[in-house]
Amino acid sequence: MLRDITLGQYYRTDSLIHRLDPRVKLVGTLVFIISLFVVDNFIGYIIAALLLVWVIKLSKVPFRFMVRGMKAIVFLLLIAVIFNLFLTPGEAVFTVWKIQITREGIYLAAFMAIRLVFLLMGSSVMTLTTTPNQLTDGLEKLLNPLKKLKVPVHEISMMMSIALRFIPILLEETDKIMKAQIARGADFESGNLIKKAKSLVPLLVPLFISAFRRANDLATAMEARCYRGGEHRTKMKPLIYQKNDRLAYAVLWGYLAVCIVVGRYAG
Repeated sequence: MLRDITLGQYYRTDSLIHRLDPRVKLVGTLVFIISLFVVDNFIGYIIAALLLVWVIKLSKVPFRFMVRGMKAIVFLLLIAVIFNLFLTPGEAVFTVWKIQITREGIYLAAFMAIRLVFLLMGSSVMTLTTTPNQLTDGLEKLLNPLKKLKVPVHEISMMMSIALRFIPILLEETDKIMKAQIARGADFESGNLIKKAKSLVPLLVPLFISAFRRANDLATAMEARCYRGGEHRTKMKPLIYQKNDRLAYAVLWGYLAVCIVVGRYAG
């Protein structure tokens, strides 16, 4: 299960999406997320799905690799669907005792499920096609105007990039610890909810120790390389917009405009 989480991983291949400027991919992900909350009908979600499928195809990331990441949110998805399905008032469609499913609940549950799936897949496209260094550079460039307000833009970008990069590392470490403890007789599956929660304590302690040790090693490595923050630092590969980046921006703003129109007039 832990190995199925794709968020934060980088899929190495050569594609049009991989070659795009990281600023384009960051803005594109933000625009895509905004569009999911702008539209509230199936036409809008069909348009979002077509864009997402097109981008995944251009990225050359196997679709099964994307779908595999959905396993990580199945529990969250079920909770969201169940709460919207059974707790939304409106026109009753199905009633058993005090349990009632309404037409409005079905629509909300469907829209919530689609949004969560699209959110994860859209975010995964960005992380799968962008290295942590590119993410740091792109985020720093986008937030550059905030430097005038004394906001430590480079440090914030670096922390977010490191946090994102540590997701697959910690998941891999968790998987190793779980397998080692299962081999020693640990049981993480049987028992009630409280027992399962208690069984996780022996897992969390070595995981925290490992996380702090990795953080300390990273800090030592950065100090050994005389890292002093973002001031007066140069870039080996400075970010410069190319023709494809400008075309991507045009597609993004056109897509957002279509979503706004569909959300406003096709509801």
